[in-house]
Amino acid sequence: MTVNKQILLASRPKGEATVDNFRLVETEVPALKDGQVLVRNHFLSLDPYMRGRMNDSKSYAQPQPLDQVMIGGTVGEVVESRHSDFKVGDKVVGMGGWQEYAVADATQPGILRKVDTSHIPLSAYLGAVGMPGVTAWYGLVKICEPGPGKTVAVSAASGAVGSVVGQLAKARGCRAVGIAGGADKCRYVVEELGFDACVDYKLHTDMKSLSTALKDACPNGIDGYFENVGGMILDAVMPRMNAFGRIAFCGMISGYNGEPIPMTYPQLILQSRLRVEGFIVSEHMDVWPEALKELGTMVATGKLKFRESVAKGIESAPEAFLGLLKGKNFGKQLVQLI
Repeated sequence: MTVNKQILLASRPKGEATVDNFRLVETEVPALKDGQVLVRNHFLSLDPYMRGRMNDSKSYAQPQPLDQVMIGGTVGEVVESRHSDFKVGDKVVGMGGWQEYAVADATQPGILRKVDTSHIPLSAYLGAVGMPGVTAWYGLVKICEPGPGKTVAVSAASGAVGSVVGQLAKARGCRAVGIAGGADKCRYVVEELGFDACVDYKLHTDMKSLSTALKDACPNGIDGYFENVGGMILDAVMPRMNAFGRIAFCGMISGYNGEPIPMTYPQLILQSRLRVEGFIVSEHMDVWPEALKELGTMVATGKLKFRESVAKGIESAPEAFLGLLKGKNFGKQLVQLI
């Protein structure tokens, strides 16, 4: 008998999420049916979108069901297979959830994808060469429309998505400016990732102060802004946007506990003729092959750098997830399961 440890959603948060909203259980791995594959998950991805799915409210995705395994991306190794396309030892990426083992119906297209780890680390398929990387690629390329001489700014610049946005912008000849929390993160964004500047929002307690700092970092204004946070940071960016600028709305982590996020100067959208577009990367599967090819090549050749925060063991997932929501992670937040 193979025992599988799983994290379930035990209750819906009232305001801020806590460890009490989760429950650890142990179950027996079932026998496989024809077409199924058993994967031993090596890494679990923790992402801000998971907080929104914990709520039972209208959103772009169905709420996470109670008393079921938390949804989440995983990478791992096939340990048993009853499908001809997958062999024991294959490395795969999928949505295995917050658990050590996952049974996947490999007859469904896209449920599992084999990956090559000869030049790209397995964990990177949950970050720079995975959903976060493609998210960065789509929002930047398809919405912000980067080009030589343009200025692109991104919030949460040291995170899994923001760090890729800036590096892709630099590769396209842009000035890349990050917004991050803390001197260490800002130093990493500039010195390691190659951004031109990074503004530490923790040094600025109000919108005007932060906006002034952004003016210094973006002397020619901002042409494209990639939004991961919302709130005061968005308010500070808006006066710095150039006419006909573009804003890609990817995440609004400042409002993930359910509270409204007022906007101070919405009239600037009209005055500056801005294009503001929200997007969900899973609705644009047509671009994934192109994006993954560029991202994979850049990682394999050392042109795209990334950093990971790794918690150990499935038991650590709830605390690591809550830390992610408070910005305690540095780079992509993972849970190592093996």
